[in-house]
Amino acid sequence: MSTTTPRTRTVVSFTLLVAALGAGVTACSSDGNPLAADPYDAADQISFSAPTDPGKKADPDKPLVVTAEDSDGRITDVTVVDDKGRRVSGELAADGSRWHSTSPLAAGTRYTVSVSTEDGDGAPGRKVLTFDTSKPTTQKHLNVTFGPQAGTYGVGQPITAELDQPVHDKAQRAMVERGLQVDSTPAVQGSWYWVDDKHLHYRPREYWPAHATIQVHSNLENIRIGDRLWGGAAKPLTLTTGDRVVAITDAATHQLTLYKNDEKVRQVPITTGKPGFDTRNGIKVVLAKQASVRMKSSTIGISAGSSDSYDLTVYWATRVTWSGEYVHAAPWSVGSQGVANVSHGCTGMSNANAQWFFNNIHEGDIVQVVNSKGDPMEVFNNGFGDWNMPWQKWALGSALNSGGSTSQSDTARLRPQSL
Repeated sequence: MSTTTPRTRTVVSFTLLVAALGAGVTACSSDGNPLAADPYDAADQISFSAPTDPGKKADPDKPLVVTAEDSDGRITDVTVVDDKGRRVSGELAADGSRWHSTSPLAAGTRYTVSVSTEDGDGAPGRKVLTFDTSKPTTQKHLNVTFGPQAGTYGVGQPITAELDQPVHDKAQRAMVERGLQVDSTPAVQGSWYWVDDKHLHYRPREYWPAHATIQVHSNLENIRIGDRLWGGAAKPLTLTTGDRVVAITDAATHQLTLYKNDEKVRQVPITTGKPGFDTRNGIKVVLAKQASVRMKSSTIGISAGSSDSYDLTVYWATRVTWSGEYVHAAPWSVGSQGVANVSHGCTGMSNANAQWFFNNIHEGDIVQVVNSKGDPMEVFNNGFGDWNMPWQKWALGSALNSGGSTSQSDTARLRPQSL
């Protein structure tokens, strides 16, 4: 585990050398209300911890501090925005004597600071200034790639973030997570979960709303994450969701029921995994659709000489796990559909029903299997089983709550095919 050596942060105030321009202006307006007056130049009432002289640059590792120099006056508001539109958060003392930043500054960046003040008579002052931060001495960057690709998905689609190098330290993870922003319209409660040192998933507490717009971006560019490690650029991502489509596969009644926006659309007879090949229970997210797929039993460990072996092309295949579970056409088992479970783990239906399902299901939609005797769906690394983790536990996978999960128990799997 990498560690970051603590650094002492020293703040050196540079009093602004801009002359006050409003000295001759009365503190009161014509109606006697000081707050109705135009703001005067408050340059001589505040000091600023970053150099504003041309050619001088502020250290991005040090906090920004604005101090009220007039004992009779106070700071009422401070807004700090960089040239990319990113705001710097901060805290203002209750008496208005001091404001300091609470989020890090970016390196090699120009900032605009707007300070509002109030003198002893209540008259408003204002000062707007700019400063630049120095570039990092090292150029090692942490880059982020968001997924899936831009487009329209079902309401079960998680957001993914892949880092190009591992992050182990909890404080650094928290820094990374704060910089990965997910905004949706309408707004929902959601959280990142650290799957491992390089991968994060984001999901809401419940499924995404239907017809939502989801925007994902990183604020980490040129932000110091750790010793010799700075945030790199990341391509933003915009997704939309379609209708709320949920398919419930009941392995006990041998029926699949599809709901659209909480209304039942259609129920069709099916067959699921037979004993020894029981279909996984739980919530799965549609990963892909293929009009035809060649399936070989050898990919799931069935030898060629076994009575369970197969090698054939199946049609209207909707994939829900990387280990080879599909919903697909199975004309050879029509006599068992609606009656018994005879497959090797997939959900089979007639050609006509499979084509209908294929045309009405989309990537990111939900397929939930209930009443199967199979193992629970894996949460990670076999597709998107994210929704099988209770929200309270999911939230604890955030570095902002407990430091994030570092579990490696769900190993990456090959991509075979069941039947």
